[in-house]
Amino acid sequence: MSASTAVPTLAALPPVGGSAVFPSSFGALDAALIVVYILVTVGAALLVRRGVHDMADFVVAGRSLRSSLGVATMIGSELGLVTIMFSAQKGFTGGMAAFHIPLVAGLTTLLVGLTGFLVVPLRERGVLTIPEFYGQRFGRGVRVVGGVILALAGILNMGLFLKAGSVFVVTVTGMGSPLAVKWVMTVLLVLVLFYVSVGGMLAVVVTDYIQFVLLSIGLLVACVVALRRFGIDSLVEAVQQVHGPAGFDPLHGDGFGLGYVVWMVFTAGLVSCAIWQTAVVRACSAESVEVVRRTYQISSIGFLARFLVPNFLGVCALAWVVADAGRSAVFLPGGRPADPETTLAVMPALLADLLPTGLLGLVVAGMLAAFMSTHDSYLLCWSSVLTQDVVAPLRRRPMSEGARLLLSRVLIFVIGVFLLLWSLWYPLQQDLWDYMAITGAIYFTGAFSLLFFGLYWRRASTAGAYGSLACGLVAVLGLGPVGGALGVGLSGEQAGLLATGLAIVAMVSLSYLFPDTRSAADDVRRPEVSP
Repeated sequence: MSASTAVPTLAALPPVGGSAVFPSSFGALDAALIVVYILVTVGAALLVRRGVHDMADFVVAGRSLRSSLGVATMIGSELGLVTIMFSAQKGFTGGMAAFHIPLVAGLTTLLVGLTGFLVVPLRERGVLTIPEFYGQRFGRGVRVVGGVILALAGILNMGLFLKAGSVFVVTVTGMGSPLAVKWVMTVLLVLVLFYVSVGGMLAVVVTDYIQFVLLSIGLLVACVVALRRFGIDSLVEAVQQVHGPAGFDPLHGDGFGLGYVVWMVFTAGLVSCAIWQTAVVRACSAESVEVVRRTYQISSIGFLARFLVPNFLGVCALAWVVADAGRSAVFLPGGRPADPETTLAVMPALLADLLPTGLLGLVVAGMLAAFMSTHDSYLLCWSSVLTQDVVAPLRRRPMSEGARLLLSRVLIFVIGVFLLLWSLWYPLQQDLWDYMAITGAIYFTGAFSLLFFGLYWRRASTAGAYGSLACGLVAVLGLGPVGGALGVGLSGEQAGLLATGLAIVAMVSLSYLFPDTRSAADDVRRPEVSP
């Protein structure tokens, strides 16, 4: 599928509103609820603007988050609209076997909270970003290279957030124009760019809290309504009809398989909570180590729910599609799930038919809150990484706080423009979650090696760090268009696990072959001062 056909594939779906296939109850009351929410969030960003004085305020909210607000903002940020979209898609294309993803996510987050693995040592060092730790431990060069790779992977990772958000809005509201996806993407992006560039992490925390409350209520209500309509028996029958035994057993060879489950333990589990910068920044924002541990322990429930609830909605969407020949022709041609561009729209199509006016508006407002919450966290994260870990270390003279704030805000706008262009032309050839896992793996496969060995192994060297970062780039082979162009037949999990293994081997072997002249203990005692 070429890039030029990506959006038309979505637009080719029958219009939601007034369609016999996809009826929708979206009305004026729903629209009013959404407008009120947008006004509240923009007003909140303007109110907290006076609290932003320096990069610590802008990036980590002055390190003032306590447990309750830390939990809300961590879960709120990670429970974004894109998470709901790709998790629902996974429930639709994988059946109940997809429930293994939330299970490993919740258990791993709980273990990180109990042990403090990775996140507590990072908080104790007082870093703003993970590449700043690279600089403390391995030197300025590793910090700059790591910052570039982190920002590149992170920006690509959120490259299809806009598309997912616009597909949701267009489908659930019944916009039938082929240009609707593009216009909705643009409007949503402008809203996010405005309030995150104004308020920084303070605005993110405030909107995360609002989003957390709205979306929690909306999703729970949607699940109750769906369960009452379909019942457990219908859901089981639909999964059995479409996926067979593989729809219930994640280790089944015709479904996810052992390799994929292992990959999920690493990505949905450890990486999501302890290595991915947007989650780690919450640990860095906490007021103490004790708050870090408590935040992760409580958030483990949220990390489980953020996958499990939309997975369940995806299974409900499967039952909804199976029950109607017209819907099956769109989403299950030949009895199998359609292409990823099409199945991405199945959950919002379900909600448009399932929820009555008013309740639909509440859920859509919560979804938009989730969309904006994730975007603001990610834009803030990658702009601050580029400012703190790439531009500032390369300058001969230290940057003033005002210059850093200005550069971060400019970069937020630049990244936003790139995201709009990328969402328009990139062809989605795999489930959205698999795309995100692989783009993120460009960074986190090498980052895991640097964090683990850098924090817990005294002999880890600068040469090993460079080698690990380079090996992480192998993960890009798991992207459908890249692998197809190069003739490489690796699945996403195969490419990711290969990159992880190579990064570990590179760190250990190169550290023995090319040890640093000073010990890691010296690095801990004399950390590099952030420029």
